[in-house]
Formats: sequence, structure tokens, C-alpha cells
Amino acid sequence: MRKNIIILVIAVVLIFIGFKFWPPCSDCAPKTAQYKDLIRIETPLPENTITSPLIIRGEARGMWFFEATFPIVLVNWDGLIIAEGYATAKNGWMTEDYVPFEAKLEFTADTTVSNRGALIL
Repeated sequence: MRKNIIILVIAVVLIFIGFKFWPPCSDCAPKTAQYKDLIRIETPLPENTITSPLIIRGEARGMWFFEATFPIVLVNWDGLIIAEGYATAKNGWMTEDYVPFEAKLEFTADTTVSNRGALIL
């Protein structure tokens, strides 16, 4: 009886570890990045490698926009601006609902020191 309980406990622990650390599928990565309940980014996702021109797509609440646009800045590893531009609403932005947007940034990055940076919306 004691041996069966030990085997059951080990099986439960192994199942728990499997579900906690083993992804259930290879395509379970998030499809969007989200900031609070204001903006969702479809592309690029965090930790993605980017190239120029960078296409940024997502959706934001209408209040995120001013005159159907909002600023976007791309900075390198030490915070220096390497590109800036505006995201544009794809349809009616005078709403509290999510509005799709798109932006395009062209940049040249010096990757000799670091290939890290940040996209600021």
C-alpha cells in the first residue's frame, strides 16, 4: 500500500512539472503584446529581431490617438533615437473601442556594441 502511494505521489509531481515547464504545443506563443487595456501590438512582439523597414501593426483604444495618429520612437541600447514616426489609424479613431493602426520605421542600427533596443509607443 505504501509503495502505491509513493508511486502515485511521484506521478503527480512529474505531471505537475510537465504541465508547468513543458509547453503544450509549439505554436502557443502569444500572438500579441498588450499594455494594460489600452494597446495591443501584433508585430513586432517583445524580444523579436527586427530589420529595416520595421512595420508595426496592432490596435489601440481611440483615446490613444490624436488626430488619428500617435508617435512611435525606436531607440538603441543606450536610449539614442534611431527612428521616429507616427502610427496611423486604419479607420474611425473617435471611439473608446480598439482601432487598428499601422506604422513604418526605417532605421540604421549600429550593432557593433549591442543589438538591443526598444520601441516606444
